[in-house]
Amino acid sequence: MAIMNVKALTFDVFGTVVDWRSSLIREGEALGKAKRLSVDWAKFADAWRGLYQPAMDEVRSGRRPWTKLDDLHRESLDKLLAQFGIKGFTEAEIDHLNRAWHRLDPWPDSVPGLTRLKRKFVLATLSNGNVALIVNMAKYGGLPWDAVLGAEVARHYKSPPTTATSATPARSACARRSCRGRTSTARARTATSPRRASGTSSRRTSRTWRRSWAAERSSPWRRSRSRSISRRAAGWPC
Repeated sequence: MAIMNVKALTFDVFGTVVDWRSSLIREGEALGKAKRLSVDWAKFADAWRGLYQPAMDEVRSGRRPWTKLDDLHRESLDKLLAQFGIKGFTEAEIDHLNRAWHRLDPWPDSVPGLTRLKRKFVLATLSNGNVALIVNMAKYGGLPWDAVLGAEVARHYKSPPTTATSATPARSACARRSCRGRTSTARARTATSPRRASGTSSRRTSRTWRRSWAAERSSPWRRSRSRSISRRAAGWPC
């Protein structure tokens, strides 16, 4: 896809735009210090993230109904508190720790980079995070999203294509704009051809172009290319 046809960029968030691991360790250490707990918070953070995919797999497989990520994180947190032998937290403190995912620090170059990209493109998330989580994270870290899309919108977790293809009708609009851009270029080339000098040549050129375009559209390569464009338009990069 030519870069001039790209109108929007969508981003994975956890680990790509924000540093979840250091942020969780920071939050754990602060709470542990206040409660005078001796916990390996790096190990705790890794274990919490380790339950991320298995929890979503339960939803992806249909073994349980749609459940937003905040609730999955809380279920995993409850398991880990018992596993690590952490006691003495109030319900409010457990809820605050669970919302550490709402307070993840951006990587040092994330905000400057996104701000530069925002001058030219529409920026949106395509994340497993629920809307409230991503919005709070954006407010906390100053992430300049134009839109928040992802699993809660599609009611399905990545990595299956359902999230990317269901997140927003803008995905298909973006793909159509890309196709229109190529069509317009082809028409412009035909219009500027020297053969346009005579009416007969013009009609012959137009018919030839239409047959060529129809053949290209029906070719296996074209169909494969269109699917590829749609996938990229859905989330990577457009």
